[in-house]
Amino acid sequence: IGLGGLTTATRALLAEDRPGAVEAMLDALPRPVDHVLVQADLTVVAPGPLEAELAIEMTAVADVESAGHATVYRITETSVRRALDTGRTAGELHQLFAAKSATPVPQSLSYLIDDVARRHGRLRGGAAESFLRCDDASLLAEVMGSSVAANYGFRMIAPTVLISSYPLADVLDALRAAGFAPAAEGPDGRVMDIRPSGRRLPAKARAARRAPGEPAGLSDDQVGKIVAHVRAGDAASARRRGETVRAPQGGGAGDTSATLALLSRATVERREVWIGFVDSRGTASQRVVRPLRVGGGVLEGTDNERYPLHRITSAALVED
Repeated sequence: IGLGGLTTATRALLAEDRPGAVEAMLDALPRPVDHVLVQADLTVVAPGPLEAELAIEMTAVADVESAGHATVYRITETSVRRALDTGRTAGELHQLFAAKSATPVPQSLSYLIDDVARRHGRLRGGAAESFLRCDDASLLAEVMGSSVAANYGFRMIAPTVLISSYPLADVLDALRAAGFAPAAEGPDGRVMDIRPSGRRLPAKARAARRAPGEPAGLSDDQVGKIVAHVRAGDAASARRRGETVRAPQGGGAGDTSATLALLSRATVERREVWIGFVDSRGTASQRVVRPLRVGGGVLEGTDNERYPLHRITSAALVED
């Protein structure tokens, strides 16, 4: 719709004339042009929208300087190098401008293309997975004539050097199977073994050893138990006690009879008893215990402690 009226294409659509609408739209749009205007200052003017193929070529070899109804491109050393990087040759660029320029191609553009092309590609870089080298060029020629060369894509980059896109281990195995005797070499030129080695499991972390005489760390629970035992021993030492019954040193079943009788009496009379006790580590200590039960070779106290009778070295009733 323009100025309150319907366009030709709109009227065709309302009349369900799609081909007519398409033709009207094409008539309204500018026609693509198949030529450019190359100027002496190395700018290129496109007098309208370029054909698709020509637009691709111009984008490769020149940079857009200004866009509009007439797009202006500028050709620089960098843009020419970019075109050569895509695989285009200097001859193809000369042919492009000679065929598509409506104006004579300036000499400065020809010089620029030739100068950049002369320096372009003198250094080459590429990717290779492995290489073969040999001072004997005839041996490499023999390798190139074998089936291994075709199967592994060998390419000779110098009379004594071949490269391949396959891993070195695979290349060497194939050469050995073909009757050759290659060897792998490291960055320093020495022969190296590239055969896979067995995997080793990581070593388990070991706890750091304590230096001799260094005390072990104690938990809060262990410290609490030690303090309780020390206080119990101090309390037992301070209590008054009657005649002490001691276990004889000889051992035997009858040795604990006097101790057992005293502990049984304390249990019946509900009296506290002082005992000398040796634990499983051989550490002697003193306790004040109120016996709850004596039997089965064990003294059980009201504090839920259990004392084997054969470890009680002495006992005495606590005096009030």
